Amino acid sequence: MKITKKIKFVLVLVVSLMFATNSNAQETQAATNYDQGFRLGFGLNAGYAAHDPYKLALGADARLQYDLSKRYSITFTTGFTNLFVSESDAPFKDLGFIPAKAGFKAFVWNDQFYVMGEAGAAFAVTNGYNETSLLLAPSIGYATKYVDISLRYEHYNDFARINNNGTTGKGVGQVGVRLAYGFEL
Repeated sequence: MKITKKIKFVLVLVVSLMFATNSNAQETQAATNYDQGFRLGFGLNAGYAAHDPYKLALGADARLQYDLSKRYSITFTTGFTNLFVSESDAPFKDLGFIPAKAGFKAFVWNDQFYVMGEAGAAFAVTNGYNETSLLLAPSIGYATKYVDISLRYEHYNDFARINNNGTTGKGVGQVGVRLAYGFEL
């Protein structure tokens, strides 16, 4: 229950930061014409799973981004992520899944630092897992013309975990870093 409250707090914080950015429609920014367009990025992800039995998370993704303006974009991300278990957690196996996420990215400082919120589904595809889970992922990052580095928390609402008292429960999270190369289409 504490994790759910933390996720809600982080999502409220991300949304608040998006609306806290200063936008002045009457200044010269409105007079300049910004070319809207698509970007494509390919990233590598590494993270630490926040819940047992999972320890390490590794993955790769592709992200399609449509720039609404110089500061705001919508994103669509998919790829493959694997959550690894230690050998001592016998009844559990590694969990591999395909995430499908849609998100909103807002640049909040110098058109390079951003906050982003994503939501979607995680489709388990390995080791006999057949669940589909709600996926929520707030993140912060730094992007240049070609490089995108971000830190994020991902929560998978319906994947099994081991609770502190040894029972099984639902809800797995990971803290991860994404390093990506992107370009305009």
